[in-house]
Amino acid sequence: MATFLYRLGRLAFRRRRLVLLAWIAVLVAAVIGVSSVSGSTTDDFTLPGTQSQQAIDLLEKEFPQASAGGATARVAIEAPDGQKLTSAAHKQEVESLVADLREAPQVANVTDPFTAGLVSSSASIAYAQVTYSVPQADITPAASDALHQVAEKGEKAYLKISLGGNAVLEEEQSNAAELIGLLVAAFVLVITFGSLVAAGLPLVSAIVGVGIALCAITVASSFVDMASNAQTLALMLGLAVAIDYALFIVSRYRTELREGHTPEEAAGRALGTAGSAVVFAGLTVVIALAGLSVIGIAMLTTMGLAAAFAITVAVLVALTLLPATLGFTGTRVAHGRLTTRRVRAEQHGRRVTMGVRWGRFVTRHPWKMLLASVIGLGVLAIPALSLRLTLPDDSMAAPGSTQRVAYDTLSKGFGPGFSGPLTIVVDARDSDNAKTAATDTSAMLEGLDDVATVRPPVFNEAGDVALITAVPSSPPTSQETVDLVGDIRDRSDAVKKDSGTQVMVTGTTALNIDVSAKLGEAMVPYLAIVVGLALVLLLLVFRSVLIPIKAAAGFLLSVVATLGVLVAVFQWGWLKDIFGIDETAPIVSLLPILLIGVVFGLAMDYEVFLVSGMREAYVHGAGPTEAIVTGFRHGARVVTAAAIIMISVFAGFLLDDIALVKSIGMGLATAVLFDAFVIRMTLVPAVMTLLGARAWALPRWLDHLLPNVDVEGEKLRQVLAERDHQTRIPAQNGQEPTAPAPLG
Repeated sequence: MATFLYRLGRLAFRRRRLVLLAWIAVLVAAVIGVSSVSGSTTDDFTLPGTQSQQAIDLLEKEFPQASAGGATARVAIEAPDGQKLTSAAHKQEVESLVADLREAPQVANVTDPFTAGLVSSSASIAYAQVTYSVPQADITPAASDALHQVAEKGEKAYLKISLGGNAVLEEEQSNAAELIGLLVAAFVLVITFGSLVAAGLPLVSAIVGVGIALCAITVASSFVDMASNAQTLALMLGLAVAIDYALFIVSRYRTELREGHTPEEAAGRALGTAGSAVVFAGLTVVIALAGLSVIGIAMLTTMGLAAAFAITVAVLVALTLLPATLGFTGTRVAHGRLTTRRVRAEQHGRRVTMGVRWGRFVTRHPWKMLLASVIGLGVLAIPALSLRLTLPDDSMAAPGSTQRVAYDTLSKGFGPGFSGPLTIVVDARDSDNAKTAATDTSAMLEGLDDVATVRPPVFNEAGDVALITAVPSSPPTSQETVDLVGDIRDRSDAVKKDSGTQVMVTGTTALNIDVSAKLGEAMVPYLAIVVGLALVLLLLVFRSVLIPIKAAAGFLLSVVATLGVLVAVFQWGWLKDIFGIDETAPIVSLLPILLIGVVFGLAMDYEVFLVSGMREAYVHGAGPTEAIVTGFRHGARVVTAAAIIMISVFAGFLLDDIALVKSIGMGLATAVLFDAFVIRMTLVPAVMTLLGARAWALPRWLDHLLPNVDVEGEKLRQVLAERDHQTRIPAQNGQEPTAPAPLG
């Protein structure tokens, strides 16, 4: 692979204009594609095999007018202060709004607050439920506009109107997070390279790659149901990873120039060495993200595949567009005019780098550093024992948004559970008396402690399936509501044995509980797959048994510590005011598995870039401890810069108003912080110091079985050294030296 990438780097360098034009054409085509389609996203779930989905399927068959699979909107109506909606003027206006909603496009059913009893006891707040004939992803702009026009009409009549439910699309968010991440990345790159030219190349590569990826994902959303947060995740990872990969290659290119190679040769060597590590690191992230599809939840599948596609584009840009742009800059990349005197002294060997000093410190105190790392992360991981999972709802919407206002209004008027009613389906097709079964079920629900209200049963045309709505006393994301759903399902088993009637709980809240439960069950198997993949890949790369085990153990430690921080901040509310968190809630159920997939890939990035330098030194005869310090000399500065850039990009999303985006940003930023600085740069060298030469041991039989992937480019260096030796022979014999012949 290293030899192929060496040729690719030189080819892209020579054909730089053609390569640049090709990427510009791809970008233009992607932009044109976006302008010609109308992409849409969704947060709808289908979960085959669960009771929630089974009940929804039955409702669609027996209650087609209910449009069980359709999108819903909640129109919260609040009277002016001190007034009541039951007054003649306000009641007439509310009924007019309901009539307009019934005439809106794609609407299947609208409940009248006055006839359905959806007016609060104070008569100041009412609630109309709008059910659409199509799922969320198929809501047309005309239907969405009609909903907002009704809200505007109500506002003109001095009513306070707010909209909730999955039919209401999120408002466009600002790009402040991305801009802050780019600015911090630019600053770190300038400090690292001391050159505006060198700093600009990773940024340009990242912007091009992310632009193409996001455009392609938007186009894809016109043909498949795309999760609403798929683009956000792709943007986060694509931006951070693209900058990091370009940083590694540009740094290696500068090193090759300083060793006296021509720019074209330096580009080939940089791609053959650092580029190999980029391919391996990118492959691990892509596999981990694409592996999310095995869980069987469409929303998670689209998020993983979208992010994996963004990573793939980032790798392709780094391997082709980046060496082409190096061809335009030539040797100017190596001129660090903005470097400090201290950095110049380090570059010329007159001063020991901070990375070397840190490496020596860790190797002198391995036990202390190991215990400090493990105990520190272990303490941070304690809150993870209280981890609770949920799915995003309107309570997690941005403060001040119409979804959040609607949620707060309904909670104030009807109680916190009103925004998450439970739909109870009584399937009495195998029962002797369906009405008695439905009545008994209603009585059972009314006797439960956490049930606020139970609406009378509604039967299908055949009279053998009933629909009952129960409103919990607790919020949809609370543990009390989760326990209530479990209690109803436990009692339904006894009902089925006694009368043959099947009682099923569904609705958004119950479906969310089932999704969270399935994700919780899938976390351990998925973690086993990811860790197993890490062991195999690192075994191939480092040809060692203990190093992969150590890397996987460190990865697990950083993940559980990150989950502990998320629980403490988002679930317990520690430091919530600092991070702008308006309300505590369980952790979004998608986040832990996303963290596992993403952090695994990023952890392998730093493991490869740092430990490969150690292995290279060890193979060339350095002692085990000396090899560790040498690895820090070559890789610590670049890994530190890459980690700071990635942390900055992720942390920038803490400025977003949406709780889910905040939690993803904090989770990824915290995970990179722990993995890069505590695991890879502290725990790893400490453990390797204690292991000594055993860290690089590999049974002879296994050594013969494993292919040599040559991530460090050692075979390439041997081939190039032999080629350079052949070109020097004519000069030693008094003949005209020949130019180095291309490989292959």
